[in-house]
Amino acid sequence: MSYVHSTELPHSAASVFAWHGRAGGFERLTPPWLPGRIVYEADSLRDGQALLALPLGLRAAARHVPAGYRENRQFADRIVPNGWRSVPAAAALPWRHRHEFEALGPESSRMTDRVLTPLGARALAPAFRYRHAQLAADLDAHAWRAATGAGTKTIAITGTSGLVGRALAAFLSTGGHRVIRLARTESSPSDTRMARRFWDPEHPDPALLDGVDAVVHLAGASIFGRFTPEHRRRIRDSRIGPTRALAELATRSHEAGAGPSVFVSASAIGAYGAARGDDLLDEAAPGGEGFLARVVSEWEAATAPAAEAGIRTAQIRTGIVQAASGGVLQLLRPLFGAGLGGRIGSGEQWQSWIELNDLVEVYHRALFDPALSGPVNAVAPSPVRQSEYAGILGGVLGRPSVIPVPGCAPAILLGREGAAELALADQRVLPARLRAAGHRFRFPELRSALQHQLGRTVPQP
Repeated sequence: MSYVHSTELPHSAASVFAWHGRAGGFERLTPPWLPGRIVYEADSLRDGQALLALPLGLRAAARHVPAGYRENRQFADRIVPNGWRSVPAAAALPWRHRHEFEALGPESSRMTDRVLTPLGARALAPAFRYRHAQLAADLDAHAWRAATGAGTKTIAITGTSGLVGRALAAFLSTGGHRVIRLARTESSPSDTRMARRFWDPEHPDPALLDGVDAVVHLAGASIFGRFTPEHRRRIRDSRIGPTRALAELATRSHEAGAGPSVFVSASAIGAYGAARGDDLLDEAAPGGEGFLARVVSEWEAATAPAAEAGIRTAQIRTGIVQAASGGVLQLLRPLFGAGLGGRIGSGEQWQSWIELNDLVEVYHRALFDPALSGPVNAVAPSPVRQSEYAGILGGVLGRPSVIPVPGCAPAILLGREGAAELALADQRVLPARLRAAGHRFRFPELRSALQHQLGRTVPQP
């Protein structure tokens, strides 16, 4: 059975082809709702091989076919056995895939995917709609950067094993930037196409940032959990000290003429406190009360050494990230998919959210827009009440969302303080700095964001 999906793009065929050949392309195109993870990407569109880890310990190997390679015109791949764990996938899923790139003009092209497989269009269409939407939006974002006159950079990133870090590293790499993963563990096969340097958060190597143009600092322990003294200690200690040490190192490297001119650090809308009700919170709003508000205040202050040294510094205050492969949405999807979802507590609390790819683009803008410094609210322009969120998620999944979760239930899981700071947080945050900068969101509305992440987009006529 043959399946064909085409998209016209306002980019040259050569640039679209080159995008696919860079590290991170497979990561950017893999639908987040599918099971499994990428073990490593192919290192060549001509004859490289990618490997995916599937459930139950199985593998799927996709090998590029040299006979199907035409520079700037096409490449091809097929699923092959590579070790006993990959035999079931190769036997059960015959797959031949040709990627075609047709020049329509100097700066326009048509990309076409042609797949031979027993799977029908109903199974394949959501994945390919996702892939083509990702490609088009990523190319547009990189074109924006090029139009500003900014060239490619060498960018060091902490936290690349996390949800946001993986997506950002892949996005920047496909844009032609040199990405250096600052990691606390030894190298692994999946890292072979991106540079890697060992990072000791407490005592970083003096040469860690040599040759680096910009730093993105994402690392930090998860805030999800019961707010025990030990959990609070992990949250704070994984942020304050390492951020200050990295900012001080960036300062020394910058002053020596070998280090970064931009320092972008993760932060959180927890800065505003957990119980703000209907207050409209932009970056000028005062900080709030509570444990997370205090931690965020110290976390952002820890970047001060870089700012004082003349390094442009930004703190990305992130809302609730919507991603099918991690975070809150990954936890809620099976519950709502079974028709067991509903509002939490009263459902009146405001939720300020952002789709994962939009968050990646906020970091991208912070790296390349010289007007952005200081706190930046990374939230979509349309916060929703929690009951509305539940209704939209249920609607996207085609399930009712009428089973309420009592307000006491989160306290059983997270404790009283954790429930108040996380599950029942009430924050109506607006992206004022981004709006003033003319930033455009891929998904300004929640429904379209969830549809993209969950593979429920509506076919275009």
